[in-house]
Amino acid sequence: MEWPSCLNEYEKLIIRMDTPRVVIDNAVCATATLVKVDSARKHGILLEAVQVLTDLNLSIKKAYISSDGRWFMDVFHVTDQFGRKLADDSVISYLEQSLDMKEHDFHRPESAEGLTVLELTGADRPGLLSEVFAVLADLCCGVVDAKVWTHNGRIACLVTVNDKLSGRPIDGDPQLLHHVESRLRHVLKGDHGVCGARTAVSSTPVAHTDRRLHQMMFSDRDYERHSPSAASSTSPAVSVQNWAEKGYSVVAVQCRDRPKLLFDVMCTLTDMEYVVFHGTIDTDGDLAQQEFYIRHKDGSPISSEAERQRMIQCLEAAIERRATEGIRLELCIEDRAGLFSEVTRTFRENGLLVTRAEVSTKGDTASGVFYVASDAAGQPADPKAVDAVRQRIGADYLTVKVEQRPQYRSKAGDDGDEEAQGSGGVGVGLFYLGNLFRRNLYNLGLIKPCS
Repeated sequence: MEWPSCLNEYEKLIIRMDTPRVVIDNAVCATATLVKVDSARKHGILLEAVQVLTDLNLSIKKAYISSDGRWFMDVFHVTDQFGRKLADDSVISYLEQSLDMKEHDFHRPESAEGLTVLELTGADRPGLLSEVFAVLADLCCGVVDAKVWTHNGRIACLVTVNDKLSGRPIDGDPQLLHHVESRLRHVLKGDHGVCGARTAVSSTPVAHTDRRLHQMMFSDRDYERHSPSAASSTSPAVSVQNWAEKGYSVVAVQCRDRPKLLFDVMCTLTDMEYVVFHGTIDTDGDLAQQEFYIRHKDGSPISSEAERQRMIQCLEAAIERRATEGIRLELCIEDRAGLFSEVTRTFRENGLLVTRAEVSTKGDTASGVFYVASDAAGQPADPKAVDAVRQRIGADYLTVKVEQRPQYRSKAGDDGDEEAQGSGGVGVGLFYLGNLFRRNLYNLGLIKPCS
């Protein structure tokens, strides 16, 4: 690159820092592809990079994050969903273009012509999803796609709909829109008028549904546990403590590894307005360990015990939202009016609780994935009830995949390490503290990055 003669070295450095650089290397590591992103740091840019990787269903086996001033470098060790290095040139080209992020070009939503987006949050209960779909069917709203998460007694739902008869967006008909909003709000409140229900309507498409669902559940405060039984030994181990000498708060997470784990953690750190300056992510078999050195956007570390506890609760919730237990039912059937209402009503009538769902219609075909359990605690669904549902809907249209119940390691402190708890952390908290920067230097310099 040729520089204008009028620029001094400092100005050249600033220009270089503001120019994102992406390198994808298949030669250095024998077991993974290295993806290196070197750019100016802005709030949320680390999440954006992780989002690009997870949207391609890539597994992040290791990662090293280092930031100083306005500059950062992230190194990700990734494989495809089969555990192999990346070999598809089109995927590599897409990564290079997507990770070379500009200020406003990241994940622009596609056109929402003819569609209306409904955002619903409230208290979960058996049969609620069936009632939501029943209202939409009754008002002749066609469900184009929908995604539903439940956690800790709360539900968040994104539904994209149109007028089934005309194909137009329902927000173009004020009377219809009023009916939809009022009836859905009544359903979310329930017979006892439970507070906290919220409906929102938009003609703007959601850029990233998982990202938005995290924001909705975070705003709905699903991380607050209202009963001791809501917390269990299957919760991930999360510790937060301060490194006073350097002005950082150190966040450590240890849990069962799974797809999109890092993305879920980064969503919460970003939503809570914390900036990650340094970090390491490592997986050993099915165990994931993540450590982040963070500060608030104003430059301060975590300053109180209440803030520390809230951080722990929020990270636990972010991990648990997607760690759905139970049985996975996959639907593929010819679409018809009120189909999703019929399917979810069949679940309810057979005592099955939908804990997570994702459905869509394309042309004449409706497809979906439903996670079902016998109760909100995630107890396994009765196989006889599942068989009854399949027979009623059609065994050829509804297939079953048993999901293994994740078993996280128990929280630190359960083994009697009261001293670690008293200091504001647990065993995983500062395990890497002494050698974090040394490890980052080695790996960012590509010296034995897989060792």
